[in-house]
Amino acid sequence: MPLSEQEQRLLDEMERHLMQHDADVVHASGGRSISYRNLVIGVVVAILGLAAIIAGVTLWQTLPIAGVIIGVVGFAAMLGGVIIASTPMKNAPTPGEKRAETPGKVGKSSHGSFMDRMGERWDRRQGGE
Repeated sequence: MPLSEQEQRLLDEMERHLMQHDADVVHASGGRSISYRNLVIGVVVAILGLAAIIAGVTLWQTLPIAGVIIGVVGFAAMLGGVIIASTPMKNAPTPGEKRAETPGKVGKSSHGSFMDRMGERWDRRQGGE
């Protein structure tokens, strides 16, 4: 069933409002982008972990204790590799966004309570800064 003209207008208005005022919803990545260095390192570590698991299973038939230890280390390496590969860069600005960190501002953000800082961020977001 198609929307009426009034409903379509209201939906368009809500979408515009969301795009203008709710930057956190629109840019869910939070200004982070893929780190190819982390991706490559993570994949290499995960592959080495998989190789260690296979070696542990193979070794388990002759030396059970050593096989289990190598398998557990391999699993931990695989898990660490996946975590490293999925970790985004922290300091990458989103396209069209200015860098907010300046030497003078870094010290300022550590002062005040958590709620004060959240209030300041809200005011900056609403003010369009």
